[in-house]
Formats: sequence, structure tokens, C-alpha cells
Amino acid sequence: MAAEAVDSRLEERWREILSVHARTLGEIDRALHPYGLGASDFEVLDILATSPPAEGEQCRVQNLAGRIHLSQSALSRLIARLEKDGLVARSVCAEDRRGVYVTLTRKGRDLHAEVLPLQRAALTRALGG
Repeated sequence: MAAEAVDSRLEERWREILSVHARTLGEIDRALHPYGLGASDFEVLDILATSPPAEGEQCRVQNLAGRIHLSQSALSRLIARLEKDGLVARSVCAEDRRGVYVTLTRKGRDLHAEVLPLQRAALTRALGG
């Protein structure tokens, strides 16, 4: 009986987490939609803008994959779309031809700065704050 109660509380907590996640993504998506961005698009721009690599280095797509909750293929498609829109640039790693670097363009940096307050306001609405 006690194990069932624990399982029930865990299940309830898990569903609560999923609900908060879905609600938060929806808020962010609605706020950024007029700018042609979704929550995952913003996350890539935000990581590139706020966690830049050391001087002279670039961010490997592989490093983004560990921070963005998308599959490798979904992240690659997202980056291709951002590149097509002129928000990021990709280049091949000279030392390891399999490695791909991604950097924020001036256009991407400007758009990130413009929508950052909207994303933060969406977080506040969804998560309180």
C-alpha cells in the first residue's frame, strides 16, 4: 500500500512537471512566433549569445546537443533553418572534418537581443516570478 502511494505521488509530480513544461513552451512559442522563432530556436540563439566559447574558439554543434533537448538530427535541421534565415553560420572543423561549428551572426545577435525580453516575460508568466 505504501509503495502504491509513493508511486502515485511520483506519477502526479511527473505529470505536473510535464504540464509546466508544455505550458512554458507554449508561452514562449506564442511570444516569439511573430519573429519566426520557436522556443528551441531561441534556446540555440540564447546559448550562442550568452555562453560564447573562449576567444578565438567556436561552438561545436555537438556541444549544443548536450544543452538543447532535441535529437541530433532535429538539432541539425533547426540549425540549418537558422542558417537559412541568416541567424547563424556553420563551418567545418579543420582538425576534424566531421565536426561542425556554429556561430551567431550579427543578424542573429540583434534578433536575440530584440526577443530576449519577450522570452523572459513568457517565462515569468508561465513560471511566476
